Amino acid sequence: MIERLREDHGRAEFEQFVVRCTGQLLRTGYLVVWDLAEAEDLVQETLVRVARRWARVRKMDHPLAYARRVLVNLALESSERRGRQRRELSADSVDDPIDEASGRAFGRIDARSELEGALAKLPPRQRAVLVLRYFVDLPEAEVASILGCSLGTVKSTASRGLARLEQSMTSTAPEHAETLSTPRSACR
Repeated sequence: MIERLREDHGRAEFEQFVVRCTGQLLRTGYLVVWDLAEAEDLVQETLVRVARRWARVRKMDHPLAYARRVLVNLALESSERRGRQRRELSADSVDDPIDEASGRAFGRIDARSELEGALAKLPPRQRAVLVLRYFVDLPEAEVASILGCSLGTVKSTASRGLARLEQSMTSTAPEHAETLSTPRSACR
């Protein structure tokens, strides 16, 4: 009977965890893989893995950090497979002719869309570091812990990723160059 009560309490705690954290995990997953369906699958798999270990995870100081680590590891493990699928899809895709009237109506692409596009082109590990560091706003030490690497690796990967973002965005959108020329120290 007591075991059953503990089990019900653990289930209720896990359900509260899911309600509280699913949105954050989905946002992180989407920013890492740039595919909503894939992010939803990753979150689901993450929650299944967390549920299997819930008795241990619920005792942790930061169960969300553990879940985030599981999510990012799953995303990085499956990045090679997704890359192959994207190459296959892009080889089969056909360029649609641009409707000039709608192009004029919408004007230029806004900076956020450009940033998202540039971020999507980064290698998975650089994208994961930038997402965790700047979008999720985690300290470098926590990013290092999640990715299982050193603090120096996080710093150098973030630096290279920011440089690639800047290069990508200035080459495709020179009108936003002044935004990107802000010193990196101001962004940290």
